[in-house]
Amino acid sequence: MYRKIGESAFGETGHQSSRVIFGGTAVSDVDPAEADRVLEMLLRYGVNHIDTSVTYGDSEKQIGRCMKDHRNRFFLATKIDARTYSEARREFDTSLRNLNPGYVDLLQMHELVRDSDADTFFSTSGAVRVLDEARQRGLARFVGVTAHGFDAPKILQRCIDAYDFDSVLVPFNYYLSIHPQYRPDFDALVESCTARGIAIQTIKAIARGPWGDGPRTSGVWYRPLDRPEDIDKTVRFVLSFPDLFLCSAGDSALLPWILEAAARFESAGGPDVKEMEELLRDRRLTMPDQHGWPRLWDDPGRDTADTSAARQ
Repeated sequence: MYRKIGESAFGETGHQSSRVIFGGTAVSDVDPAEADRVLEMLLRYGVNHIDTSVTYGDSEKQIGRCMKDHRNRFFLATKIDARTYSEARREFDTSLRNLNPGYVDLLQMHELVRDSDADTFFSTSGAVRVLDEARQRGLARFVGVTAHGFDAPKILQRCIDAYDFDSVLVPFNYYLSIHPQYRPDFDALVESCTARGIAIQTIKAIARGPWGDGPRTSGVWYRPLDRPEDIDKTVRFVLSFPDLFLCSAGDSALLPWILEAAARFESAGGPDVKEMEELLRDRRLTMPDQHGWPRLWDDPGRDTADTSAARQ
């Protein structure tokens, strides 16, 4: 018998979303049988919200195949990555073909990592027009924006000040929660979002740090925690913030531990500070270097914000 994961209002969309949102990149390169197994697991735990992207390999196609029988059981979200209108329009058309849903519940601008991304997105030739059109044509019921990297809270604050978004997505975990630069910006964003009824999704709950020179044992680009007891603490920590949703990591092998931790939160609550401090010390929790975020790789024009404190 599986325990169910709790639900909460997803902003002002009217949807009661499971506190864990399935990160669709976990089925980006699996066979159909594995994708079916993952879907069955989501249903058993009561996960009713799926998040994917046009850039997540075969994820949209895998999810689209499953949606033929289960569309009414899920709040379905996808993302566009292109910054300009013409490219983003092509991406969204591809997503509609892949997912074959007729519409998506949430269409998001994906992975803004620097101010210049937002400049292009909001420009007259920017991808923001795709969000406008999708909502006007009934192809997306709601729209959102996601940001990755150390400056994510500041970038998202700028975005919600400029446009009527229904949701944001931002990194958050225990390490970031005690970071003297990141936490104040994150708290300011949460305050703004809750005041405006904007749903707050979080990523990187189980991030341990960069891979470094060690062997890569997971398809996730950062090094994740990989012990059930550690994942249990970090997942319950994020869920202890009542306004936050947690997007699961992009590895189907880690998914059962994430879901079980979220289900256990309903009875056990969040971990105490002593547990998290021990985890921080024993696993040497940190975060990927600012330039380690994938969209910043090999970009000569990337931002050079000082994140030395984040690496200590």
